[in-house]
Amino acid sequence: MTMPLEPASRDFLAQLAEAGGPAVDHWTPAIARMSDLILAGLSGPGPAVGSVRSLELDGKGGKFRVRVLKPEGEPKAVLVYFHGGGWVVGDIDLQYDHVGRRLANLTGSTVVMVNYRKAPEHPFPIAIEDSYVALNWAAEHTAELASEGVPLIVAGDSAGGNISAVMTLWARDKAGPKIDYQVLVYPVTDCDVNTASYLAPENQLLLDRDAMIWFWDHYLGHEKVRKHPDASPLRAESHAGLPPALVYVAEYDPLHDEGVAYAKALEAAGVTVTFAVAEGQMHAYFQMAKLLPGYDDGMQLVAGHINSFVAAFDKEPDPCATTT
Repeated sequence: MTMPLEPASRDFLAQLAEAGGPAVDHWTPAIARMSDLILAGLSGPGPAVGSVRSLELDGKGGKFRVRVLKPEGEPKAVLVYFHGGGWVVGDIDLQYDHVGRRLANLTGSTVVMVNYRKAPEHPFPIAIEDSYVALNWAAEHTAELASEGVPLIVAGDSAGGNISAVMTLWARDKAGPKIDYQVLVYPVTDCDVNTASYLAPENQLLLDRDAMIWFWDHYLGHEKVRKHPDASPLRAESHAGLPPALVYVAEYDPLHDEGVAYAKALEAAGVTVTFAVAEGQMHAYFQMAKLLPGYDDGMQLVAGHINSFVAAFDKEPDPCATTT
């Protein structure tokens, strides 16, 4: 049974409508990025964590930043998080710092937030190349970030979910690093903007079809290249051999159907998949701290699945161990 859009989301959209102003697809990237300042101010700072360290990594033709958020106590896993924002907006300083902090505290994991470079100044494939550098850095520094042998997890929302999915394909096809679990929150998995959920009038909310076309145009202008699995991971020739996944979609979201399709593609390839729907929620709930109840509910759901995976991972027998 379909739930109506939950009240806080309706009120938030009503406030935006009352404020007026053009839609996202009429903005420049610079103006669109200013919205991060507003939303970050409404959400406020994230919770304290055990330690915070920022550093620069070398990408192709330039540098980008990562932030390492360690929880109190001994970290149980290393979680590399790729933020959303249509590959154009969003960063680890404003709208996503609290996401990383909450995940670090709720999962007891060291969270590596990746500030990959953004389009259109840095178009495809720079975002995924930066992300792969960061993923390898995290894998190489596991002992420093947590301890040897802990699981390596990739996670992300929207465009960050897209990057997370691409990272699992790259890690499989480039022989590493080994990713143990993937968390995809309302991920972009395909370039088709004519699915039923893209066209549904009830899904034209905070993110609508025109805005996604705007994001795609800034990230990757060539229609043909958008079908490459590095941009549309749903179109990969095979999804076999990828890590277990949590695929978590919003009920009211243009990206809903491609999230469902990706979960089915993974499952058909033999990947263990947990699929969940945030009922009554619209796209972007996962970043809306103190604004939408879907944020807290989503954090609890994602953290719960990560914790369950890590607990089971710890109990797996060591293939190198001997018995007497």
